[in-house]
Amino acid sequence: MNKAPSLPQASPSTNAPNLPWLWMGVALLAHTGWGAYPVLARYLQTVSVIPSMALLGLGNLVGLLIFAPFVVRHLNWRFFKLPALWAFTLVVVMRALTNILAARFTLAIYVQLITLMTPLIVALLSAGIFREELPRGTWPAIGFSLLGSLLLMGGDIAGHMPSLMLSGTDLLGIGLALVSAIFLAVYMILVPRTVKDAVPADVILFIHLLMLGLTSGAISLLIGENWGRYTELGLKDWAVFLSFVLFVLLGSNLSQIVALRHLGAPMVSSTMAWRLVATLMLAALLLGERLSSLWQLLGAVIVIVTISLYLRHQQRS
Repeated sequence: MNKAPSLPQASPSTNAPNLPWLWMGVALLAHTGWGAYPVLARYLQTVSVIPSMALLGLGNLVGLLIFAPFVVRHLNWRFFKLPALWAFTLVVVMRALTNILAARFTLAIYVQLITLMTPLIVALLSAGIFREELPRGTWPAIGFSLLGSLLLMGGDIAGHMPSLMLSGTDLLGIGLALVSAIFLAVYMILVPRTVKDAVPADVILFIHLLMLGLTSGAISLLIGENWGRYTELGLKDWAVFLSFVLFVLLGSNLSQIVALRHLGAPMVSSTMAWRLVATLMLAALLLGERLSSLWQLLGAVIVIVTISLYLRHQQRS
């Protein structure tokens, strides 16, 4: 799950010490983990050759085994009877399935690029479905984001063809990333509209890890994926897998929850563009996916600046 499940009514803590820079650091740590997600997921699927559903299944179940001992005694099981929680869980499962597959079929940079468009998708869906007023600056932000994306995808990255000649697998991966971003946008829209009870973050994280592990594991067994691949992994593969579980599935989730409690959702979201920076750096180191021209660098800067300014404006509004 590329988006951490947030508190339905997240707001800055009134009892916490006034340490905004500390909590902003925690928020950036969470965004760094989500920036690493498509890189680590792509490496494990294309280099370590772990089947997609087997990766998602074992990763979430290992995360659950680590997380459960700290929270299971404090869980209020009445929350598990809420239909809305299970509806959100279904959306998160679909988001995670499409996101992990997107990282298998196309570059990690492209996957993260599509994910950054989520706030714009939220604005469009809210205006189209709920007739809300479109936030100021949405259309210019969409225009500049598309321009930056075309520049970024218009050159050669790690031997891949320019965007006008994208392979069929690249197009499939980009399509899956777009569907995944739409699921994430739906989740972000539904949470404040339908959840009446303030479901604790640990309950949300627990049920999501559990259902993602069980669902993807069941799909993996149903389609006959080879789990024996785990017995053939080397030390580097296991190091990347453990980083995926500890740093992303657990660390980023928990870091974002802590940041949300002290800063609130608008402030945490305002630094979302850092994810693309993290993806660019880690993809170059781990996958050899590097920007090859100044035009691509300009495209990346345009996207980062556009999304940052758009989210800052939403925060102030």
